[in-house]
Amino acid sequence: MATYDFLFDGLGLREWCDSEKAGEAPLSMADLLAQAGGGEEVSAWALPFPSLDALNDSCAQVAQSRDLTKGVENLFLAVKDALRVVLDPLTQPLSWLLDGTLSLFEATPWWIMFPILMLVVYLSSKSMRLVAFVTACLSFLAFVDLYQHAVQTLGIIFVCAVLCVLFGVPIGIAMSRSDRLQRLMIPILDMLQTLPPFVYLIPLIFLFSVTEPKLYGIAIILYAIVPVIRLTDLGIRLVDKDVIEAADSFGMTDKQKLFNVQIPLALPNIMAGVNQTIMMSLAMVVIASLVSAPGLGVLVLRGIRNLELGVGLVSGLGIVLLAIILDRVTKAALHRVNAAQKH
Repeated sequence: MATYDFLFDGLGLREWCDSEKAGEAPLSMADLLAQAGGGEEVSAWALPFPSLDALNDSCAQVAQSRDLTKGVENLFLAVKDALRVVLDPLTQPLSWLLDGTLSLFEATPWWIMFPILMLVVYLSSKSMRLVAFVTACLSFLAFVDLYQHAVQTLGIIFVCAVLCVLFGVPIGIAMSRSDRLQRLMIPILDMLQTLPPFVYLIPLIFLFSVTEPKLYGIAIILYAIVPVIRLTDLGIRLVDKDVIEAADSFGMTDKQKLFNVQIPLALPNIMAGVNQTIMMSLAMVVIASLVSAPGLGVLVLRGIRNLELGVGLVSGLGIVLLAIILDRVTKAALHRVNAAQKH
């Protein structure tokens, strides 16, 4: 006797439950032994939760949990071809952009790339100390032959972070101007922010080939875009109402208020969102190495697969150095923005 037989017997559903067993094959010896030993009553302390599998033991008409997961898989596979028809043309430019950027970064000699990166750091921070620190970190990576992998990682982060900002800031602005849109977007952003990074890869592997850069590009963008959207929305909503009223009194249009008042005042929050987006992009790049994303993550994965402790630790140190560089540069830019607003 199964645990929940009493439930279906009490509801008068025993005949309906047993109708499923009419056409079944004869029971195996294991099933017969299980039935023979199943006459003992289950105590309330050991009563299992009435899950699908537990109910299926008592009523064969109740689906098992494996039927549920199989149904979800079959549903996804049924719409996969239709999704690819729509998504392939829309996402193909991302593959071209990633391929082109990686080719450009890899083809640029180090003696050109170093000055370019130092110039970008200086323009962002106006700090020669930070420029010297970034130069020392890049020199160390090149010295231990990780320069090419580091440049690949930077190229992917550059493309994905720029796209996150291009899409995320307008979405954040739209959310700040519409409470209804904000209520609609918050559950979606919560889901994107709480999903484990590996889960992003599961549907994308079925939709796109593992050799296509857009596979890991989409995963990185979906994972990293949330902070810039949230903080753009928050920054614009935190603009002082008195300032908005002053802008209204000067006869500013909504467009003028947005670009001349709200966005400049919200820029510190937006920059903080950009900082978090870049750091999350770096974290996802490492995980995306599982689906052929190039860069330092490939070496980390190699260290795990082949138990090469030195390779894993040194490449992990390279990722740490890149994270410190990106964090320091974006925070220095944020500090400059805050200082400019105080004067």
